[in-house]
Amino acid sequence: MASEKFSVTVGDGFFDAYLSLPPSGSGPGLLLIQEIFGVNEHIRAVADRWAELGFVVLAPDLFWRIKPGIELGYEGADFDQALKYFEAFDETKGLLDLKEAATALRDHKRCTGRVGSIGFCLGGKLSYRLASQFNLNAAVSYYPVFLEQFLEESQRIRCETIIHFAELDQFVSKPTYEKIAAELTQKSNFHLYMYEGVDHGFSCDARSSYNEEAAKLAHSRSVELFNKALLG
Repeated sequence: MASEKFSVTVGDGFFDAYLSLPPSGSGPGLLLIQEIFGVNEHIRAVADRWAELGFVVLAPDLFWRIKPGIELGYEGADFDQALKYFEAFDETKGLLDLKEAATALRDHKRCTGRVGSIGFCLGGKLSYRLASQFNLNAAVSYYPVFLEQFLEESQRIRCETIIHFAELDQFVSKPTYEKIAAELTQKSNFHLYMYEGVDHGFSCDARSSYNEEAAKLAHSRSVELFNKALLG
């Protein structure tokens, strides 16, 4: 397995992304959308793990317009700084960047054509929103924030989509989850999973909220979807 820096050109410049290739050298594309902590060591490790499963994985630097190459930890001053970057992030431009990144991934010589997306926290919301604006073959969203503000976009999502929720997530209240579920569970291409007794970030082994059992179950469900939609 090999990894390298990859540049994506947009109308007002370019930004870097972390590219991880599968052992075979080629495969379907998987766009990995970061949390608010940048394309840090954890996100790169996640990219490598998915590459080991046969995917060409691209993790773009979402915050490049604020400051290129941001890498933060999950606690203390780093957490506070990450919140400031999140508040300064221009989501409209970020989605345009993700569409360019998805296009570059689909056109990459190592990509066999099909492309899915997977994202966490902020990236979870953006994975969902990207699916409404780009012809993805599958999408996975982990504990997305403020998803309830964009439920109408689900009408434009045609691909199979999984959303993983945490029961104790402080950013998604029970009434908010119920509102989301009432809208999305009516659609046959949406699959919502609630993980009991776990908090936001349960899939990240670099966070104190990590829960191995829930993380493995969510991962297995995501793998099953991507294998069917991208490798099948």
